[in-house]
Amino acid sequence: MSTPTTIEKRTPPPPASPRSDDLLRLARRPVRSLRHPVQWIVTALVVVVALNFGQTLFTNPAWEWAKVPEYVVSPAVLTGLKVTLIVTLISAVVSFAGGIVVAVARLSRNPVLKSLSWLYVWVFRSVPLILVLIFLYNLGSLYPTIGIGVPFGPQLSVPTVSVLSDITLGVVGLSLAEIAFASEIVRAGLLSVDHGQHEAAKALGLPRWRQFSRIILPQALRSIVPAYVNQIVGLLKGSSLLFYVSLLDLFGVVQNLGSTYPTDIIPLLVVATIWYLLLTSVISLVQYFIERHYSKGVAR
Repeated sequence: MSTPTTIEKRTPPPPASPRSDDLLRLARRPVRSLRHPVQWIVTALVVVVALNFGQTLFTNPAWEWAKVPEYVVSPAVLTGLKVTLIVTLISAVVSFAGGIVVAVARLSRNPVLKSLSWLYVWVFRSVPLILVLIFLYNLGSLYPTIGIGVPFGPQLSVPTVSVLSDITLGVVGLSLAEIAFASEIVRAGLLSVDHGQHEAAKALGLPRWRQFSRIILPQALRSIVPAYVNQIVGLLKGSSLLFYVSLLDLFGVVQNLGSTYPTDIIPLLVVATIWYLLLTSVISLVQYFIERHYSKGVAR
């Protein structure tokens, strides 16, 4: 009787490690990126369209470039530009301060403040800016006088029209709408502060206001300020709606000049475009330096 034969299982040898000369040869081999023909086709189309549009800018006589230098520094346009700058700067400061107040109210433990601040943000984020401005423009029809005093007692009142001048109306309207957006930026910045910082501030025994103003808010500004500077660009462009409530800002002056000289409407629109591009470029430059300042010491 034969005994069964035993088959030995042989394990395969381990793969040989690559030699140093092979690795060196691979390292010297040029790396070729993948080709994307669709991307090149789209790029070529964009370049062709841009070149054609650039050609029409200088060859189409309807642009009337010769009139642009005359209007770009005209006294009327510069006056409108001054109004735009004043309204935008004041509204930006008021909106930032109001945004901090509303954001703190939303984060407070007081249910009344929390509910009222939420309602404010909900209303002014939902209503278009032009509607807010028109409501304020017609506020005198709703309330002929504005006053303060004791309920059911003596009051100090003044005519609404005398209080809401054109610039005041513009600043109030822009600020009311912008506070809602600024508060969300501030609230997000406050929530981004590490919870350990809150605990450390409490451990120091500081009053709550000093905890907020000296420890929490300065750290939150790292994320608040760059985002809010970007929001100012939208505020600047939103100021062009003030023309519809009889405030002659930059856009309003251009519209009036276009009505007076209808054949010059194209160069006037070019002038407005140039000034808005310059203003937004300055704001973007400020935003760049602010972001670089707050990014110091932060790993990216």
